[in-house]
Amino acid sequence: MSQPLAPGTLAGKTALVTGSSRGIGADTVRYFAQAGANVVINFRNKAPRAEKLAAEVNAEYGVQTLVVGADLTDAESVASMMGAVGDIFGSLDILVLNASGGMESGMGEDYALKLNRDAQLGVLDAALPLLGEGSRVVFVTSHQAHFIRTTPTMPEYEPVALSKRAGEDALRERIPALEAAGIEFVVVSGDMIEGTITATLLERANPGAIASRREEAGKLYNVAEFAAEIARAAVDPVPANNERIVGDISGFVAE
Repeated sequence: MSQPLAPGTLAGKTALVTGSSRGIGADTVRYFAQAGANVVINFRNKAPRAEKLAAEVNAEYGVQTLVVGADLTDAESVASMMGAVGDIFGSLDILVLNASGGMESGMGEDYALKLNRDAQLGVLDAALPLLGEGSRVVFVTSHQAHFIRTTPTMPEYEPVALSKRAGEDALRERIPALEAAGIEFVVVSGDMIEGTITATLLERANPGAIASRREEAGKLYNVAEFAAEIARAAVDPVPANNERIVGDISGFVAE
């Protein structure tokens, strides 16, 4: 694995990444731990995988870890998670809003909006007492969601894209209040990411979708590469428009 952040640059800091027992979230945790941060690994229902990741980064980098299961759509569950973070670490320096979904079966018609908009705001609100001057909130999204108002996406992904854009819009409304408290905010938008659950589900519903997008874009980032961009977004200066665009966007129409 590459090292996007210099060793020791996050020593003494604490980072929480939602949905981090696997995939992009897990690699983001690894990068933070490489840089010396204590890490909070959040999962919904994959405790053994989360515990394995915690043991890995603790053994390799000697950082303190906290593994917390939480259903982000449940306010009490989120409050309990933040309470545990406060008890162990006292504060939070980096909050990465990585968890998302909506293509799962049997989760209810409004699940995408509950998770991708309402839960994002709920996690941020619950974290605010732990966030302070100089802390950073990172919201992870996709080009297909970020540009959904001007560029159509695959029908199978549209409900997720619309809900993630609604989440981004709702979070952006909080920027003035966050800035007043000294809390920075940045959106990281990426193209389809090779090897993710979402890409797999889209490919299953629309065979050839990944290859077609790869040909159009010239390159698609893999999980580790995109996670490295998220890690950098947590420490790099925040762009004026509060967004970090990762990968080709020539096929998308800006607003």
